[in-house]
Amino acid sequence: MTDQQMQYPIGKFVPPITYLEGDITGWVNEIHILPGRVRNAITTLTDKQLDTQYRTGGWTLRQVVHHLADSHMNALMRFKLALTEDNPTIRPYDEAGWAIQPDYRLPVEPSLKMLEGIHQHLVGLFESFTEDQWNLTFIHPATGSLTPLKKNLAIYAWHGNHHLAHLTETIKKF
Repeated sequence: MTDQQMQYPIGKFVPPITYLEGDITGWVNEIHILPGRVRNAITTLTDKQLDTQYRTGGWTLRQVVHHLADSHMNALMRFKLALTEDNPTIRPYDEAGWAIQPDYRLPVEPSLKMLEGIHQHLVGLFESFTEDQWNLTFIHPATGSLTPLKKNLAIYAWHGNHHLAHLTETIKKF
């Protein structure tokens, strides 16, 4: 894959046209299995390999793993806010700024454990959702748009696979 292809190795997120029960079940399963897939992908990597950028100007594999934990931690908060407040406005965060903080140079194990725990919480919530809960929304302040939780599920299922592909496609080059 070229550097340009590596930016979006599985393509950009495309909002689904429909949200059928089978789609939701599939996305929940993607959330469920992601932590194990990430762990399996990187388990044998050396520190030097983890510190390899997935593309020129991109994050290192280590940063990608830490980002997944942080991003999905924010996702959990967004789901819970929508479950407990009426159309809450979420708080965005500076992903690039977070990626240059000292904790992104730590070993990846703490972030793998975070990802596992966060995904257990997410799946536990998702498996209890009613149709009405999937339709609850939050507001993203950058766009002012309402995001239904079922769309947010699709986004984060894509997001996990997007970054997993950054890892697996880079590892193929070792």
